[in-house]
Amino acid sequence: MDPIESHQILLVEDDQALAEMVVKFLSEHHFSVEHESRGDRAIRHILERQPGLVLLDVTLPGADGLTVCRAVREQYRGVIVMLTAQCDEKIEVAGFEAGADDYIVKPVRPQALLARIRSHLRRDLSASSSMEEVVVDCLRIDPQQRTVWFETEEVDLTTAEFDLLYFLASHAGNVLSRQVIFQEIMGMRYDGLDRSIDLRISRLRKKLGDDSTAPRKIKSIRGVGYMLSTEL
Repeated sequence: MDPIESHQILLVEDDQALAEMVVKFLSEHHFSVEHESRGDRAIRHILERQPGLVLLDVTLPGADGLTVCRAVREQYRGVIVMLTAQCDEKIEVAGFEAGADDYIVKPVRPQALLARIRSHLRRDLSASSSMEEVVVDCLRIDPQQRTVWFETEEVDLTTAEFDLLYFLASHAGNVLSRQVIFQEIMGMRYDGLDRSIDLRISRLRKKLGDDSTAPRKIKSIRGVGYMLSTEL
């Protein structure tokens, strides 16, 4: 069995036909999938059971997907992939700002969904013995325990935030283009439109106490990408 198949997946979707299709498809690829149709019940499920990955619809009874995401994000470190029928940039940005790690527009293409899930879960298993602790000034990242310490405080990061910070720290002092970052983090080519990396950078800055108007820890290099400073 592929190690990623040991992860539990929770599908939060009120469209019964779509839910049955997704559960059947992922089960055929050896994933263990549970289904919840209400957002309010999904909050309890996520916090109590801590699934490896959540597929979260935006429009739900009980509590919408954005509310669910905000409610669980501080206590849930796993991956949240939002699903929506609304191809609206404002909703997409709101999802990432709520703490989502990825965003897929319906109709769901099964093979593309499977590729996204595998990419996220493989990164969650990437803390192997070959990955070394990274120390940049007062920032220390332990890939074995997947912990981050800044100065004397532990920084609570989601899986996606940890992966991005580890990659930046591993190349501290070097400018990394969005294309390079996207390929490394998402495992696919950057289309020039996806804002997920930019919004993760914004969340990392907040958690590291960086100044969003004039950041000095994670610097923006106009027209290129980002760089983690060697002096934090």
